[in-house]
Amino acid sequence: MPEGDTVWRTARKLHAALAGRQLLRSDFRVPRYATLDLSGRTVDEAVARGKHLLIRTGDLSIHSHLKMEGSWQVYRPGERWRKPGFQARVVHETAAATAVGFQLGLLDVVPRTREDEVVGHLGPDLLGPDWDEDEALRRLLLAPDRPVGLALLDQRNPAGIGNIFRCEVCFLAGVNPLAPVGEVPDLQHLVRPSRRLLEATKERGARSTTGGPAARGTGYWVYGRARQPCRRCGTAVAYTQLGNTELDQRDLYYCPYCQPGPA
Repeated sequence: MPEGDTVWRTARKLHAALAGRQLLRSDFRVPRYATLDLSGRTVDEAVARGKHLLIRTGDLSIHSHLKMEGSWQVYRPGERWRKPGFQARVVHETAAATAVGFQLGLLDVVPRTREDEVVGHLGPDLLGPDWDEDEALRRLLLAPDRPVGLALLDQRNPAGIGNIFRCEVCFLAGVNPLAPVGEVPDLQHLVRPSRRLLEATKERGARSTTGGPAARGTGYWVYGRARQPCRRCGTAVAYTQLGNTELDQRDLYYCPYCQPGPA
C-alpha cells in the first residue's frame, strides 16, 4: 500500500498535468459512474489528503484511493499506456496530457461541499499545510490499550503513514510496535520522525530511511528483513502480522533487542 509520500507525488504529477486545463474527455469505467461525463469542465487542482487523492473541477471532486494495487499515470497525447486498458478505472484527457487511474481501490465523485463524506474521518495530514501535532497525539491516546503499530496505521490518527514507515519509525524510536499506545513513553518520538521521513522522501521516488541506497537493499532498518541481522545490533529481525482481522493484517518487522517489549 502506498505511503503518504507516494500519494503526495502523485497529486503533484496530476496537478501539473491537469490543473487549469479543460477536459476534452472523461471516461469513468466503473458501473456507478458509467454515464458521467465531465468533458468541457476545467480542472482546478489535484491535492493529496493523507493517502487519498482529490481532483477538483468546478463544484465536483473526484476522490480516489490507491489501496494496494492502484496507480495514476500521466501520458502524452496518443502515447501508449504502460498498463492494460482493462485495468483503467477512469481516464481524464486534455489537449496536453492524459491521466489514467488504474486499479483504483476507491473512486467517488462528490460535490466539493461534501468532501468531508470521503475524507472527513482522516486525522491531521503529516504532509499537509495544516499539520497539527497536538491533535495527532490526542487521537493516538484515545485508545491507550491499542498496539501502537496498529494505531500508527489508522488514518484517523496521523494521516499518511503506511506499513513501511510504521515499521521504520518504531525501530528508530526504539519502540516495540506490539506495545500498547499508553505504554509508549513519548509518542512524539514516533510522530515527529514520521513527518521528517515523509518530508524527506516526498520529492524523490527512491525511499530510504537508513541513508543507504534503496536499490542495493540497504534502504531500510527492519522492513522486509525478516530473520536477517539487525543493522544496529545483529539480532535476527522478527516478523509477524498485525491487524484487527485477517483482511487488514499487515506485515510487521522489528528488532527484539533494539525494540524490547511484549513478544
